[in-house]
Order: sequence, then structure tokens, then C-alpha cells
Amino acid sequence: MEINQTVINNIPVVAVSGRIDATTSRDLETALNDLIDQNRADIVLDLGGVEYISSVGLRVMLAALKKVRPKKGDVKLVSLQPFVKEVFEITGFTKLFSIYPTQGEALICIKS
Repeated sequence: MEINQTVINNIPVVAVSGRIDATTSRDLETALNDLIDQNRADIVLDLGGVEYISSVGLRVMLAALKKVRPKKGDVKLVSLQPFVKEVFEITGFTKLFSIYPTQGEALICIKS
């Protein structure tokens, strides 16, 4: 798994590629927690390069969401591949997370 972080309009964008599983999810958890610890309430998580996500990866994302919600923040997911989107649908996570086709659309919604 590879994680690249950028900041667009003062909003952190975390782009992930590869597999998010029991072995790699700790790196994603660290990256998200570091942003939350810097008082970043809104985070855009670009999953366009993710080909697989396990239940451990889902737990990491849910934990991040639970940490930013009290700060009036959100973790917005973008560019989900079909398999990953199906996992989110089956688990009901599509009801918990804001999901957008592109980074631009997610960033516009944060500014609104």
C-alpha cells in the first residue's frame, strides 16, 4: 500500500493505492490519526488506487470518522473502485460516509 498526502485549499487529501488489509491498515491509521491530532476535522480520502479493502481497513476508516464527527468534521471518500464500493455497500458504510466520484466534488462540499 502507498499513501500520498497533499493539501488542497487547506484540506488534507490522502490518496491511497494498493491493498488496505491487516498488514497495511496500521500505516493508514497512523496517517489519519496524525491529521486528526493536528486538528484537521475534514479529510478527503482518495481510494481510486485501492483494489482491496479488508474489515480491518473499514475499521480504521470508521474510527477516523468517529474522531472527527465531534469536531463537526467528516471523512469524505472519493474515487471508489467497483469492488471497494461493493464492500462499502454490503457493510452499510455507504450510509455512514459521504462518497464522491472525484476529489473536486468532495472539496466543494467541504467549502459549502
